[in-house]
Amino acid sequence: MSALHALSTAPVAHAGLDLARIRADFPILRQRVHGKPLVYLDNAASAQRPKAVIDAISECYSTYYANIHRGVHLLSERSTAAYEGAREKVRAFLNAASVQEIIFTRSTTESINLVASSFGGSMVKAGDEIVITGMEHHSNIVPWQLLCERTGATLKVVPFTDAGELILEEYERLLDSGRVKLVAVVHLSNALGTINPVKFMIELAHARGIPVLVDGAQSVPHLAVDVRVLDCEFYAFSSHKLYGPSGVGVLYGKQALLEAMPPYQGGGDMIRLVTFEKTEYADLPNKFEAGTPNIAGVIGLGAALDWLNAIGLDAVAAHEHELLDYATALLQQIPGLSIMGTARDKAALAAFTLQGVHPHDIGTILDREGVAIRAGHHCAQPVMQRYGVPATARASFAVYNTRDEVDALVKALWKVKELFE
Repeated sequence: MSALHALSTAPVAHAGLDLARIRADFPILRQRVHGKPLVYLDNAASAQRPKAVIDAISECYSTYYANIHRGVHLLSERSTAAYEGAREKVRAFLNAASVQEIIFTRSTTESINLVASSFGGSMVKAGDEIVITGMEHHSNIVPWQLLCERTGATLKVVPFTDAGELILEEYERLLDSGRVKLVAVVHLSNALGTINPVKFMIELAHARGIPVLVDGAQSVPHLAVDVRVLDCEFYAFSSHKLYGPSGVGVLYGKQALLEAMPPYQGGGDMIRLVTFEKTEYADLPNKFEAGTPNIAGVIGLGAALDWLNAIGLDAVAAHEHELLDYATALLQQIPGLSIMGTARDKAALAAFTLQGVHPHDIGTILDREGVAIRAGHHCAQPVMQRYGVPATARASFAVYNTRDEVDALVKALWKVKELFE
């Protein structure tokens, strides 16, 4: 363990980040688990919420909550202003051209299902192809499988190397079939940490007239995203990985496409006029937001974006990159530990196996040491099949994590190894 102590003398945070202040924003991090200080390293599943988000939700419910739109009383007007103000914050965060391009959903999963059902259902037919990659989350696989079953289209999969990097030559070969109607690609893999070259992939697809959806669930907490620079047709992400509430998702879509797409669900707030003979739909973004939404959750997402913008994504990314490098160096010193996913462009997480120990046993023992990680297939079973493993253990990082917490992780893993020797 001497190497651990030697490496621990390095700086504890990226220059410009006040980690003590940042951590103080998160009440949940102050607790002890099984008598040990909580080390929360399950951020790829869900990040924690700063007090600013908790307060924003509490204020909404305590002082001005009411159903949004159409109400003429003060509480409804305040709720509507806060809700639509959050939409503008999301627009600015993504640098979308208009708030009409920002659709609120329940999750990344629902955002992708919306595109598969509405855009895919109106554009895809028998004999067509949809291209995804081998490292997709189930949420960017199953909706397209369902679409293919309904339409007779075929799903094509871009393979990746042992290091966890897409084989772009194979991607180009798939695009050249002349039958591809959509590409759907993950920006940052939740199972490997790979940052895919989505801008280049979008350019290759557009050269052939093919639209692209990007699954940004893992990328938005760690990377600056500009949808106009990427030029993707659709971009989807979730609030709960971005320090915001659960139950809120976002779909960005180019306005012309969204206007041409049929509604995903029918009901209140997505209509302009309803008679028993016909229905006229509301303008964007309301056309895709049927029913009463998660009002306080969306307002909480807006507060999360304010909080994150005040820190700066560049500083966040630099800090997390240092943590990942530090953790990788220490993990590689544990005999029998193998890191899955060693792409040159990688962020935020380390997934690994330990010879002779099931990942669930790793997770259970680490929990007794106060260290929270994720163990399982991470809703990416094809990735596990690619490496011939049933599951991995995954430590994933956020802006509030520290080198001391990486040390606690590694110390606990040495304990796991000793217990199974």
